[in-house]
Amino acid sequence: MHYLTRLEQAIKNNWERPALMNYRGEGFTFGGVATQIAKFHAFFEEIGLKKGDKVALCAKNSAHWGVTFFAANTYEAVLVPILADFHPDSVNSLVDHSESVLLLTDTDIWNRLDIEKMPKLKAVISSSDFSLLYAADEKIRKAGEEMDAIFAKKYPAGFSAADVTYPVDNDKELAIINYTSGTTSAPKGVMLRYECISENVSFGQKRLPCYPEDQIVSMLPMAHMYGMMFELIYPICGGATIYYLGKTPTPALLLGAMAEVKPYLVITVPLVMEKIFKSKVAPVVNKPAMKVLCAIPGVNKLIFKKIRTTLMNAFGGKVREIVMGGAALNPDVEKWFRRFRLPFTVGYGMTEAAPLLAYEDWWEFASKSCGKAVDSVEVRIDSEDPYKVVGEIQAKGNSIMSGYYKNEEATAAAFTEDGWMRTGDLGLLDKKGNIYIKGRSKNMILSANGQNIYPEEIEAVVNNQPYVIESVVISRGAKIVALVYMDADKIKAEAVDVEAYTKTLMHEVNKSMPAYSKVNLVEVMDQPFEKTPKMSIKRFMYK
Repeated sequence: MHYLTRLEQAIKNNWERPALMNYRGEGFTFGGVATQIAKFHAFFEEIGLKKGDKVALCAKNSAHWGVTFFAANTYEAVLVPILADFHPDSVNSLVDHSESVLLLTDTDIWNRLDIEKMPKLKAVISSSDFSLLYAADEKIRKAGEEMDAIFAKKYPAGFSAADVTYPVDNDKELAIINYTSGTTSAPKGVMLRYECISENVSFGQKRLPCYPEDQIVSMLPMAHMYGMMFELIYPICGGATIYYLGKTPTPALLLGAMAEVKPYLVITVPLVMEKIFKSKVAPVVNKPAMKVLCAIPGVNKLIFKKIRTTLMNAFGGKVREIVMGGAALNPDVEKWFRRFRLPFTVGYGMTEAAPLLAYEDWWEFASKSCGKAVDSVEVRIDSEDPYKVVGEIQAKGNSIMSGYYKNEEATAAAFTEDGWMRTGDLGLLDKKGNIYIKGRSKNMILSANGQNIYPEEIEAVVNNQPYVIESVVISRGAKIVALVYMDADKIKAEAVDVEAYTKTLMHEVNKSMPAYSKVNLVEVMDQPFEKTPKMSIKRFMYK
């Protein structure tokens, strides 16, 4: 089913119910969303915006972000989401590269941009109150000032649910150009068709159906495909209410919002869940007496049940599943979550797949995997034995991108001669079709004797050590170096000798490492690692 059919039905069936809400702030009902979309459509028609024209959206997460997204998308303009924390020069460059004629943005972002570097722009609209911030000519300026009057003229009898109708004969047409980074040289704008979105929404509603009484907390960046798809498009198409936190949450803020909103689903990244585990659970289960009790059959079941209940209540008590993506979950944390029977699963995806490639329901989820290929794609491992020999994960299907916008070289490099998309990830399959990611091909370290070393596997062990918050493993010549960011407050409180501890840490890590991948040096970082929007570490900065 086309996702705009689902959206239209959700709007008509839930007209008075809340749809997009700012956490502890204002928002829109489903009818309010539809009405504002119709106002935008009337304005677009007045200024001569055409189907296929590019509309850039660069704004902080909010209910208004969702409204402006759907306004452009249902008009069949090509939506170009740009992350709000990109450098102004990058925003200028991407708006221009995408050939956007309209920009929807926050006033503070607009004040840092340079209109001279975005010559194709006809208008700029505030994403916070929908007012006109810039007009290239008098006709557009007048239309912006008279938006309400233009809308009233188009619907003299008033706008109602009966007036809501969205186009669905556009499966193969371009819907979104999503840039994967803020680089200003040879940018990679992922071209996604309407069917790419529909396939992901259909899979989500099939495996994790949501209903009008359901609510969800949105914490991921909306301009990133993971957040856009599963914290906006998929839930609203099921009639759920979305609450926007508006900023990257601390565990305390997140759990506070969860307790208040009581979401049916938690969409997050492993780093957030690992932080919650370290701050809320690890101090309990690592007590000497608790370790003894957790080893006693029967007694441990009661303890794990109590911890599970406490965690589920912390998430509001109505969570049916916790879905993580964007990176691998720490194996030790995963082991504890399984002992608690926490309803979690780890999926796999990328912007180029809009975004899902693999998923499995929590009760079927195989340990250390990232699920099985979703309905809309086929997945293969490029090796002589996909069950034993690590190879690149490749995919094809209806949800895979058309290529990179105005970048034929990158598009050609992204696909094999027989049409499979190269993910750049390395992995294995098992006989049930579960996918096991072994690392990024570009991150793999080749040892002097030809052994493949996957930094992520070493980092998982390093991150399990006391006082370690996060790490990056790199190679320097023939040496393997672990860059480690530690919990400075805890180290200070417990008067830990950092220099002595790094030696102990290296010894503990190397006890579980094969000879060819032992750590030769530990370096302590004084700042957290720089992150991407999906909270993955920017590894390229630490070579």
